[in-house]
Amino acid sequence: MSGATSEQAVPIGTASRLSGVKVPTIRYYEEIGLLRPPARSEGNRRHYAGAELRRLAFIRHARELGFEIEAIRTLLALQDDPGQPCEAADAIARARLTEVEARIRSLMALRQELEQMVASGRHGVVGECRVIEVLADHGQCAHPHHHPPAVPGRAATAGPPRPKGRRPG
Repeated sequence: MSGATSEQAVPIGTASRLSGVKVPTIRYYEEIGLLRPPARSEGNRRHYAGAELRRLAFIRHARELGFEIEAIRTLLALQDDPGQPCEAADAIARARLTEVEARIRSLMALRQELEQMVASGRHGVVGECRVIEVLADHGQCAHPHHHPPAVPGRAATAGPPRPKGRRPG
């Protein structure tokens, strides 16, 4: 992010290019209070100065690292009061690291399942294809990534509950 100093205010399109955050997302961040409303021109156009651009870059980087909006809100509040102890920021980062480590373990198990599926399905015809069999019958899947939908005539397999609001994979 270069090209704008704290004295130079830029319109939203330029702020988008400089920060790497899309225009609708910038407006959304303003709407939910992550980004303070910027100064407006006489023509009522948004103009972002250096502080807003740095805040946008902070938010974008935090989102790239997978922090949720509320965690970012807390981190921004901490950033706005630099005299506070760092414990709260550390706790938020530790919690995110724990989530990432759990996701990595899940992805490694998923990788192993896919490797087994591919290794055992290299020969024959589709009617005997291991990939097709496992995808058709979740009970044959060794990876507990979600509950399969109930299929008449088949017993449901156990697995962890899927998070609310997510589509089954």
